[in-house]
Amino acid sequence: MKTQRMMTKTVSLLLACSVLLTSCVSTTLIKSNPSGARLYLNGEPVGTTPYTHSDTKIVGTSTDVKLEKEGYETLYTYFTRDEEIDVGAIIGGFFVVIPYLWIMKYKPSRIYDMKPVSADEQKEMTANPQQTQPKSKADRLRELKQLLDEKILTQEEYEKEKKKILDEDEQ
Repeated sequence: MKTQRMMTKTVSLLLACSVLLTSCVSTTLIKSNPSGARLYLNGEPVGTTPYTHSDTKIVGTSTDVKLEKEGYETLYTYFTRDEEIDVGAIIGGFFVVIPYLWIMKYKPSRIYDMKPVSADEQKEMTANPQQTQPKSKADRLRELKQLLDEKILTQEEYEKEKKKILDEDEQ
């Protein structure tokens, strides 16, 4: 009889712990139309769509989303952890108050429709691909040095332009 009570208490405790621990995690499936878009969450590359995202953030926190795909406009959006009620967290909250921080969860899935780049923008991008990606300081300094070496710029012009490039971050 005593071992049966001990076994019942142990099982009850394990069930309560599993409810508490699983109620903290929320998962959502991120899809794009068309699929295969590069996905960035909070500025960090995480893969391509479709992508399953899980985290243990608390209620009300948001996640920034950026989707990129060649031939489509870059999509910026976000989602927050307040979309659906998590019953497991409510039950866990009866035992311990802390799970109430995770009472809400994400929708099971989300689909983002990406807009194709217009024909004019596509022509502009292919005609002048340098405009789509800004050049780094190092690249611009190399080009400037090459102009000096080819004697297209004078030493004074070179120094003046070099100072402008190097001082950009300070402004």
